[in-house]
Amino acid sequence: MKVDGTHYRSLWWDADKDALQIIDQRWLPHEFRTQSVETLQGFADAIIQMRVRGAPLIGATAAYGMALAMRLDPSDVHIAHAWEFLHNTRPTAINLRWALNRCQAALLPLDLADRAGAALTLAHHIADEDVEINRQIGLNGLKLIQDIAAKKPSGEPVRILTHCNAGWIATVDWGTATSPMYHAQNAGIALHIWVDETRPRNQGALTSWELGSHGIAHTYITDNAGGHLMQHGHVDMVITGTDRTTRRGDVCNKIGTYLKALAAHDNGVPFYVALPSPTIDWTVSDGVADIPIEDRGAREITHIVGRNDAGEITEVQVTPDGTPGGNPAFDVTPNRLVTGLITERGICDASEAGLSAMFPDLAG
Repeated sequence: MKVDGTHYRSLWWDADKDALQIIDQRWLPHEFRTQSVETLQGFADAIIQMRVRGAPLIGATAAYGMALAMRLDPSDVHIAHAWEFLHNTRPTAINLRWALNRCQAALLPLDLADRAGAALTLAHHIADEDVEINRQIGLNGLKLIQDIAAKKPSGEPVRILTHCNAGWIATVDWGTATSPMYHAQNAGIALHIWVDETRPRNQGALTSWELGSHGIAHTYITDNAGGHLMQHGHVDMVITGTDRTTRRGDVCNKIGTYLKALAAHDNGVPFYVALPSPTIDWTVSDGVADIPIEDRGAREITHIVGRNDAGEITEVQVTPDGTPGGNPAFDVTPNRLVTGLITERGICDASEAGLSAMFPDLAG
């Protein structure tokens, strides 16, 4: 994807600096800043503070964190330490554990002298793999958009609602939920995207920034507007991302996703989830009971960051002094509310049978 005409990934390795470069997403959409990540603590801070965010991107970042750890100390003890240190940053997105487990399994059998080089090579591979997974999700999701477009009057756009930011900056490139949109735009299909603001961090603004950069028509709406739009026939389909999906197809995603699924179900609007296979947690079935939900700080609720009329990025308080804030970061949408899962291998039912048939080599 491009920023002001220049191609970027959301992270990349700078060989001259011998360090990972990231887009610091805390400043988007108002400022585009990049930074080097050069210490293990820096990797943890980048994930915790949401300089990088989105399940696939967190996983790729953690892989590069393990590569740094191996350069510092390739011992078995340090592998275990780095795994635990990075794993404790955010509890919900399963790609974090997936990437760390993959690195650990690949590195432990190797001689100590070979671990640093192998870890960096694996991190590059995980990043490239993510790009291709998301590209294929886009191609598979494109077929759904094409089917809807074929039934609409000439020139009328396909109207898609999305929640949070499951875009290219939440992955290494392409995005998950946005990938079908980018492919549809490239295919000449008229689109209009309803972008939920997604409180408390207003991550819909990131989606709007992405879509605007690529010329895709969109409208930024309040989190509570989606049901109204569906009632009046203004939404053709919903596509969201996911931070963890269980083996039976329960979908954990940004808080508020469940309410969109309920509204879609009540109004007969197809509700699809863009699901890369590393985001499937095959060890969990009941998402509501078994997925740990991150509880973030109250200040994200009681305060809001934006740009004032003077062009300054500033934070303001929106609640009365002393008001406590509750901030669960994710919720779980039961599989019965999900029309289908758009994966890199195709589209399947949100069920254990559907996922197992799509990924027999992973289901175990």
